[in-house]
Amino acid sequence: MRRTIRRIGHDLKSRRHVEAYVVAALALFFAVVSLAGDIAPDGARWAVLLGGVGILVYRVTLPEGSSAADDLLHDRTTFESVPFASRLEGAREVWIFAPSAVNLLSPQHCDALRSKVLCHSTGVLRIVVLDPTRAESLLLASRQLDDSVDYPVQTLEPSLNTTLRQLRLMSRWPISGNIQYRVLGYNPGFSLVAIDPGARHGTIIVEFHGFHNEATTSRMHLELTRHDSHHWYSYWADQFDHIWHASRDVDRA
Repeated sequence: MRRTIRRIGHDLKSRRHVEAYVVAALALFFAVVSLAGDIAPDGARWAVLLGGVGILVYRVTLPEGSSAADDLLHDRTTFESVPFASRLEGAREVWIFAPSAVNLLSPQHCDALRSKVLCHSTGVLRIVVLDPTRAESLLLASRQLDDSVDYPVQTLEPSLNTTLRQLRLMSRWPISGNIQYRVLGYNPGFSLVAIDPGARHGTIIVEFHGFHNEATTSRMHLELTRHDSHHWYSYWADQFDHIWHASRDVDRA
C-alpha cells in the first residue's frame, strides 16, 4: 500500500498519468456518494464513465514498450535534428564541456552564439575543453574517443588545437556578451551542453562517451529539463560547476 501511494505521489509530482488519476478519483467519489442514495446526477456519472473509457482506449493506442526513458534518451542524430540556432532563441547563458568541442563549435553554431546570446550585455558563454598540455590525460582520452570508434572521421589532438585557436579568436570579438573558456586535466567520460541552466525553462544535454561506439553519432544522449527531473537536472548542472572550478584558464596570447 505504501509503495502504491509513493508511486502515485511520484507520478503526480512528475505530472505523469494525471488524467487517469483524476478520472479514478472522480469514479471513487461517485461510487461512495452512490452508497448514500441517488445523490449524484446521471449526467455526471456518465461523464466519468465515458472519460474513463476514453483514457483506456487512448492507452491502448500507445506504442508497446514506450516509457519515460524513451522521451529522454537518444543518440546524437536526435540532438542534431533540432537546429542549434533554434535552441538558442531567447537564451542568455550557455555552458559547454566537451573533450574538443570541435563539432559543436562549428562556424554556423558560433555565429548563432554570437548573434543570439553574446549580442546581449547579459549573454554568457562558458566553455571547457581538455588541457592540451596534459600529455598522459590526452593520450588516454584519445584511446577512448579515437581508438574505440569503428569509423572515426577526426582525431582528438588536432581537433582540440583547432578549437583553442578558434576560442582565442572568439575572445577578441567586439561583442556585448562575455566569453569565458578553460581547460580540464582529464576526460570524465561525457560531454555536456546547458542552455539557460539557471532558468526555469533551461535545458541540459549530456552525451556519454561509452567504451566503444560504431561512430560518434551513436553515443547516447540524455536531454533534461527541470520538469523531467529537478534532482537530476540539478545534478548535471552541478557537474559542470565542478568541472569549471577544477579547470584552469589558458594563455590567450
